[in-house]
Amino acid sequence: MPFLSTYRPLLTDSRLRRLLGAFGVSDLGDGMSVVAVPLLAIEIAAPGQAGMLVGASVAAYALPGVVGALVFGRWLRRLPAASLLLTDSVLRAACLSAVALAWAFGVLRPAGLVALLGLSSLLHAWGSAGKFTLLAELLPPDQRLAGNSLASSTSSLAMIAGPAVAGVGAAVAGPGWVIGADGLSFALLGLVVWSVHREVRPDLHRARPADPTGARGSTSGLRFLRGRPTLLGLLVLTWAFNLLFGPVEVALPLHVTGGDRGHTELLGAYWTAFGLGAVAGGLTVGALRRLSPAPVLLAVVGCWSLILLPFGFGPPTAVELVCFGLGGMIYGPFPAVSYTLLQSRTPPAALSSVLAARSAVLLTAAPVGTAIGGPLTSVLAPAHVLAGSGAATLLLALTAVLAWRGRRILDRLSGPGRRSPRGPVTAPRPPAGEDRRRTATATHTPPPASPERSR
Repeated sequence: MPFLSTYRPLLTDSRLRRLLGAFGVSDLGDGMSVVAVPLLAIEIAAPGQAGMLVGASVAAYALPGVVGALVFGRWLRRLPAASLLLTDSVLRAACLSAVALAWAFGVLRPAGLVALLGLSSLLHAWGSAGKFTLLAELLPPDQRLAGNSLASSTSSLAMIAGPAVAGVGAAVAGPGWVIGADGLSFALLGLVVWSVHREVRPDLHRARPADPTGARGSTSGLRFLRGRPTLLGLLVLTWAFNLLFGPVEVALPLHVTGGDRGHTELLGAYWTAFGLGAVAGGLTVGALRRLSPAPVLLAVVGCWSLILLPFGFGPPTAVELVCFGLGGMIYGPFPAVSYTLLQSRTPPAALSSVLAARSAVLLTAAPVGTAIGGPLTSVLAPAHVLAGSGAATLLLALTAVLAWRGRRILDRLSGPGRRSPRGPVTAPRPPAGEDRRRTATATHTPPPASPERSR
């Protein structure tokens, strides 16, 4: 069965299985904190200050990653991928555990909560970069799409299960202990990364290919992207896509719970349908053997826009749920395919810097999008905001298609000497000896596949 044969080599390798399992546990912890952080902020806030503290806490749990990516790049971009992921995991584990202990002893104050959450996220852009750089190092090129799809799918599953687990945990033990559990999940991730890195470190040093572009680990990720129009265009497309998703996150709760739409439990059904669809779509595309990434990414953006347009016509709730599930299935492949494209087009020595720069840029998209969505929902009906987001996303997709086609025409006119590499994500195989060394670090079974939030 092609689907199973694609993922079997990944799941039978003990090192990859442990690593992917640890990714899933830490993603579950982050999904729990999505609920626990606002609940804890409300609990410790001064009277009349809950809204401000919730906003500051949620922002502190994400935005400092932008600062960390820009300020510490001079030193961190020289570190191996496993060291980046381990450093971020240790910092998050320590800070989130400190939040839980301070809350348990009754000494947690609003300023302390914001400071600890901000410190915990300071290196998270580098941690994310280390995660997908490590996967690229462990997997041969034709297995990266499948590996990235598994990693992205665990994140989607975690965002379904995490809030539900956090709701129960906060009711039984309190939100502080839920955040402490998130800290423990990162401690587990750090231990697994450390043990896997010890096992594969000699193989990675032998298998690491020479960088044909001459890029060094100290190369700025943003500077590298500016010199690669295809990768820069992918970053712009992803940023705009995430920006236009922001109003959806604001308008959907108002649309679902407003008027005669029913109870707040229905909102969970929408996001559950989206998450399950994202898992199904991501794993299905990850099983494909050959894939041209640019058309897939453009199709995802365009088809997602069409999913939102019917909301403007007031369809029944059942139809909206089906649309949102289909939307998740359409969106599901986007993270894995985009990561695989970056891994295949970026020299290994520059990959962590490029991925950290990507994370830093994308961290700014969702806050801007939600900030735009707030005023829009005060002027327009939430259903019209959803449809408007779809229309704007459709315009984005059409613009991106025109830019991509124009780039291809210019490449042809400029001649083969200047033509940028295109084609399927699966990269040309290295020499036989090197391929055996690369494959040995990931699995003993020759694989057949290739793959690639997050909004």
